[in-house]
Amino acid sequence: MSPAPSRVHQEISGELFFKIRLYLQNKKCKVYVAPFDVRLYNDDEYDDSKVANVVQPDITIICDESKLDERGAKGTPDFIIEIVSPSSTFLDYVKKLNLYGDYGVREYWIVNPVKRNILVYKITESDNYGTPEIYNENDSIRVSIFDDLVIDLATIW
Repeated sequence: MSPAPSRVHQEISGELFFKIRLYLQNKKCKVYVAPFDVRLYNDDEYDDSKVANVVQPDITIICDESKLDERGAKGTPDFIIEIVSPSSTFLDYVKKLNLYGDYGVREYWIVNPVKRNILVYKITESDNYGTPEIYNENDSIRVSIFDDLVIDLATIW
């Protein structure tokens, strides 16, 4: 059994989830906090018995209700947040970055509690992630998949 995330990880996750959940109240998009299975596949290849890419992002937003079932999500989420821990650095910055980009996750945040920064990746017109925007602990981030959600990072740390 792997150890639980650190206290700081959980505090950051809780604050981000709370702000997003409050914003999404009475809206069609849903936000989920780990553990929550996301089964990634291309739209034309779905066969639940053969899905190879199952992840549990720290925070997931799904805006297409047809992607939700009793087991979690099937298909590409609109937005994912991963909070880096010492054991997940390579996974979050490399493997998951490439995986989420390949499957078209519209916005992907990598939160680094030690550096107190967030890298924001957004799908470009060429259907891949461009250069990340880097935000520090006193910045605010406008969540691009919504018109008016801005998160003040000073309240996260």
